[in-house]
Amino acid sequence: MAYHNELGKQGEEYAANFLLEQGYTILKRNYRYDRAEIDIIAQKEPSTLVVVEVKTRNSSAFGGPQEFVNRSKINQLVKAADHYVCNGVLETEVRFDVIAVLINKKQIKLDHYPAAFYHF
Repeated sequence: MAYHNELGKQGEEYAANFLLEQGYTILKRNYRYDRAEIDIIAQKEPSTLVVVEVKTRNSSAFGGPQEFVNRSKINQLVKAADHYVCNGVLETEVRFDVIAVLINKKQIKLDHYPAAFYHF
């Protein structure tokens, strides 16, 4: 498997463990719909579904990992979240979070951005 894929999986593991430590329940990982994928679907309060995009990089030379969540990615996340909610006939609010993970030989740094974007 390519290095960037392994790095991404490692970042998702750190993110999932972080969420569990913060009291979240992981409902689903790597949820796919059409060509869209949600890294983590979690819940802390019963009234809010948390859709988490995990971005992992080994350097911040070109910007923080969170800066790589672009409009196209947001549209894909919203599409997959809509399918998940409608398919499960859920009556809940949806919040979109980003977890940025920086992993290299010197450090492992994780930043959580709750309600990172709104999509209407």
